[in-house]
Amino acid sequence: MTQDLYFGKALTGWRHAFHRQPETGFEEVGTSQTVATILESLGLEVHRGIGGTGVVANLRVGDGDGVIGIRADMDALQIAEQAPGRGHASQVPGKMHACGHDGHMSMVLGAAKLLAASRDFNGTVRFIFQPAEEHGRGAKAMIADGLLERFPIDAIYGVHNMPGIAAGHFATRAGGIMASEDNFVIRIRGKGTHAARPHMGVDPLVIGAQIVVALQTVVSRSVDPGVSAVVSCTEFITDGIRNAIPTNVVIKGDTRSYSSDVQQLLETRMREICQGVCAMHGAQCEFEYTHEFAPTMNWADNTVRAVRAAQKVVGETHVDADVAPMMASEDFGVFLQHVPGNFAFIGNGSGEAPGAIPLHNACYDFNDAILPLGARYFAQIVRDSLPR
Repeated sequence: MTQDLYFGKALTGWRHAFHRQPETGFEEVGTSQTVATILESLGLEVHRGIGGTGVVANLRVGDGDGVIGIRADMDALQIAEQAPGRGHASQVPGKMHACGHDGHMSMVLGAAKLLAASRDFNGTVRFIFQPAEEHGRGAKAMIADGLLERFPIDAIYGVHNMPGIAAGHFATRAGGIMASEDNFVIRIRGKGTHAARPHMGVDPLVIGAQIVVALQTVVSRSVDPGVSAVVSCTEFITDGIRNAIPTNVVIKGDTRSYSSDVQQLLETRMREICQGVCAMHGAQCEFEYTHEFAPTMNWADNTVRAVRAAQKVVGETHVDADVAPMMASEDFGVFLQHVPGNFAFIGNGSGEAPGAIPLHNACYDFNDAILPLGARYFAQIVRDSLPR
């Protein structure tokens, strides 16, 4: 019991230190240095600067050929923390760990600590600390920098804390668990005029409003009802003033889906609608569509292994092996396009319990009580994957 208490305090101390000094994507210089220093103190072989600020640490035991990757994300968000009285609150104005990456790092460091001490497996573990998950750029940057050639792995595993799921519970599924994210920008150029003389111009506000409404028909009338897809317009920007109809309108937003066919369908129909509505009113249209996040598609065999490991840690009744997929996105999906693996959720708290505040909320905080569970889960996956 004393050893467990010490272990939990160590993980909590790391987590609070990360939380106080948040760094956003590709700027995780201090964070990666702290991670590397802790890993070196555990006796691991550490490599810095992978894909910018990424870190890879190797732990080899025995003569086994198997190699397992365990991944954590490191970046914070540009959100001002609203946590009066929180002793470990962000000390960086306008930035905070509002998605729990501070906890993810601490859980993976905890797994490294457990495995470095027990050495009860046969093979190699690579602890991968990824930058810029929130950008959807970090995994690609590490891979482009030779991650999988320099540090080949047979399989990779990751988790994300999830408010709304009870603390101490795990959830995952085979197949799609988190969606792709594509971003779009629609630029409409009309003809500005005095608000009292609308007939003298081409009103891009009216055109933009028609486009926003028309885009809602893409999913309802062009996508198979049995397939998941979301189209969301999230920004509507003009260069007008109260008594002047603008010349320019910019509409921004994103789409979510689970297959490249649906992604292509969304892009095509959205482009056709935007160009058609603008042409109908005599306005100019530019349509930009970019692919930001790949869908996170779990491999079946690795999901079975992840479920069994979670059951060993928290018990069968606390593991959901077929959780409903979410339309949020996760950069981990890029890794799963290259190697087998699994991504799971670990409950951060539900209802009125600590940890239930939503992700990306200025009041959010990672639930320290689940840190040892996540560490033991990752360690169990390694033991099951690389038995002595």
